[in-house]
Amino acid sequence: MRGSFGGRLAVFAAAALALVVVVAVVVVRAREERSTATAAVPTGTAIATGPAEIHAEDLLAVRTGPGAGSGTVLASAGGALRALGVPCRRFYAAAGTAVCLRVTDGVITGSDAIVLDGDLRERERVELPGVPSRARVSASGRMISWTVFVTGDSYLSVGFSTRTGILDTRTGKVTDSLEKFELIQNGEVNRSVDLNYWGVTFTADDNVFYATVSTRGRVYLVKGDVAARRMTVVKEGPECPSLSPDGTRLAYKKRTGDSTSPWRLHVMDLATGAETPLAESGNVDDQAAWLDARTVMYGKARGDTVDVWAVPADGSGAPRVLLRDAFSPVPPPGDPAGGDGH
Repeated sequence: MRGSFGGRLAVFAAAALALVVVVAVVVVRAREERSTATAAVPTGTAIATGPAEIHAEDLLAVRTGPGAGSGTVLASAGGALRALGVPCRRFYAAAGTAVCLRVTDGVITGSDAIVLDGDLRERERVELPGVPSRARVSASGRMISWTVFVTGDSYLSVGFSTRTGILDTRTGKVTDSLEKFELIQNGEVNRSVDLNYWGVTFTADDNVFYATVSTRGRVYLVKGDVAARRMTVVKEGPECPSLSPDGTRLAYKKRTGDSTSPWRLHVMDLATGAETPLAESGNVDDQAAWLDARTVMYGKARGDTVDVWAVPADGSGAPRVLLRDAFSPVPPPGDPAGGDGH
């Protein structure tokens, strides 16, 4: 009897241990895939009016398309939408800091970069000389960047002109134009008068950044140093870079087609320089954001509106809709992917 009971006890203990291991693996996997599993929110989903505050699970974006609330920030969590009531032309947030680019009234078109706290209350604002195009916040919430069109309204426009700036929220220092930084190309200073910059993404140290420059009819990826006020050309082609949460990869759009469908999303390994075209083969004119370490999200035009899509960052799988009638997506702040590269 004792031998039989001991055998049954050993079997029970082994089974219990196996169950604990399985549960632990499932919990870890669920946490890892929480952001990737973000459900699509279909067109027509009712939008509740909630307090203007950001929750850890909120996928944020700016609403577009028909209906009330177009052009204001909304939050999506668990398939439900919540209107935050903040009007923005472009929006981004991380670590309790948000930036809202908003067009101002006046004879001459201008904008404000409005810095907000975690409850979306204004902290400060910077006047900008054009129409909003891009916005980013570093992972720590310290550094903010923006791009506006001074002339033109597209990166395909002939003679377009941009202005890209950086705000250090800790020191209050504003760099109103990256054109004041030195640009090194092929070992020499590029002093061309046609320099245009756009699409900044910050590394985890809040000093190094990547951006796009156009000069002499070509487009390049640059790596910059805020403290040194210097940028160096890295590679021709990438536009609107977005650094991965682990800081090892850049997602960006790259011209591969004609004028009707010019840009395709790619991811580059910074260690090797290897490029991977993503499964989204359609035209994407946006600065992508990382939903999580394995997924890139972006705005994609659909007629007169825009939808937020997501696609695997390794080139596999297929694109899927995250939010209808929305653009300028921001990963949930409770996710490690919040803000630029961690």
